[in-house]
Amino acid sequence: MLNIGWVGSHIRGHDGFEGKILFVALGSLATGLGLPRQGVAFLGGYAFDITLGTALGLLSSVFGCMLAFFYARYLGRQLIAQRFNKKIRRLDDFLHDNTFTMTLLVRMLPVGSNLITNLVVGVSRTRALPFFTGSALGYFPQTLIFALLGSGIHIDPTLRISLAIVLFIGSTLLGVYLYRKLRHGKRLDDETELALIDD
Repeated sequence: MLNIGWVGSHIRGHDGFEGKILFVALGSLATGLGLPRQGVAFLGGYAFDITLGTALGLLSSVFGCMLAFFYARYLGRQLIAQRFNKKIRRLDDFLHDNTFTMTLLVRMLPVGSNLITNLVVGVSRTRALPFFTGSALGYFPQTLIFALLGSGIHIDPTLRISLAIVLFIGSTLLGVYLYRKLRHGKRLDDETELALIDD
């Protein structure tokens, strides 16, 4: 259902409350199951406009994060703990002391799986509220970028794509800079360290 054709015929142009609720419900379920949140943001921009599309795409991503987190914490703990035991310990150590700041860093970095992060943190000792607020703020740059791409606002497509690329590179560089500055000796994993720390 979450494709341009279906969204165009069932949601786009329907400015009522029902269309917005349907979009957020489907977007939350999609991101909660691991579909790319960037795609949901793109469709939000396409269905509504850049402002409302960004807001509803962000809301969908946060609700999807919460779905996966609470599934892991209360229903899937044993299965996820067995499958991702090393990741749980590593991410728990990384997020535990400054959950909001470290979550913000993780969300801004162009590495890792959104779904696996949500599931692993759900099983860990990480507090929910700082994790969700850090996720929301960290999701914002890419949500805005992809809503811009999907919005079709009256900007030349080349300019719109160029602007999105510049914003994406800028948010990525900011994430890498903050990670290098604020991690205080904590590590995510060797692959991430090589990608983000080595010159």
